[in-house]
Amino acid sequence: MGQERSDRLRLAIVGCGQIGRLHAERLVADRRGRIVALCDPVPANAERLRETLAPEALVVTDFSQLAASGVVDAAFVCTPTNQHFDQVLQLRESGVHVLSEKPLADSRERIVQLIEAAAQGGPLLCVAYQRRCWSTVRTLRREVHSGRHGPVLSITSHNAERWQQTIDASWRDDPQFNPGGFIGDAGSHKLDMVFFVTGLAPQEVFAHSDRRGSHVEIVTTLSARLQGDVSLSMNFIGDAQHFREDFHVHCAEADLLLRDGTLWIARENQVSKISPLEPESNPDAAFIDCLTAGTANFAPAQVALPVWDFTQAVLESARTGTVIRLGSECPA
Repeated sequence: MGQERSDRLRLAIVGCGQIGRLHAERLVADRRGRIVALCDPVPANAERLRETLAPEALVVTDFSQLAASGVVDAAFVCTPTNQHFDQVLQLRESGVHVLSEKPLADSRERIVQLIEAAAQGGPLLCVAYQRRCWSTVRTLRREVHSGRHGPVLSITSHNAERWQQTIDASWRDDPQFNPGGFIGDAGSHKLDMVFFVTGLAPQEVFAHSDRRGSHVEIVTTLSARLQGDVSLSMNFIGDAQHFREDFHVHCAEADLLLRDGTLWIARENQVSKISPLEPESNPDAAFIDCLTAGTANFAPAQVALPVWDFTQAVLESARTGTVIRLGSECPA
């Protein structure tokens, strides 16, 4: 093996479960940084990552010790939602750049506090909204914002997966840790995609949810209105027997269709693939691009707020059986 570069970023994974492993795998493949610390209150979780992906990393069980250690340039927060706020805050106060899993925090007030802190400068803060890095979604945004297909008229989104079947006895089935269930967890990526692709803020929403015997929402359907009277229809089927995602943006002059990872354009009953596509990336590579090449923040802290507000409006509508009106901006 070649000699280690001394200028490589020193990285830490905070939370060494399934998502932490995904980030670690991407970082090892990227090679612009080296994982120097693995933090988890359960040492065995960190040890498994160390053995397979980061043999020279230090295993830490005390997060505060890691945050104050001074041995880390950037950290990837992959813990349950209710831990994000304190961890992001401590890391940034210690001068560490942070890529945080979603949601950014477990309350609106805490999200706003992190947004305001990031606006004052200091270490970089990104949210791991992965679809912002996908070539198909970036291309879809490009096509919508180009204006050449006319204004957006409506959006439809179908999302199904075997999510409930994987959450038994985990923090994702606890509303204190995972407010919103399927739509608050995996569904947040799809909500962010609506705002990222269109730049349109939600105005009102009517929704229905069902917990399907779990402690959190498993199935949610919603009908909403975005700026400019654009209609939005979405369903989230968290107890399906297969994975399926369709996302359609219907414009005045064309339909833009993202079907199971392939991007299509439809005009006058003729459907063809869209090309060329924007470059493909992932949140870890995009985060390191920001740190090493000065690229724009692909998902700054403020983009977490519209997703949080809309999710809470959806849950309130489902709980009360009423239309909920919003007035939030959409910093896509």
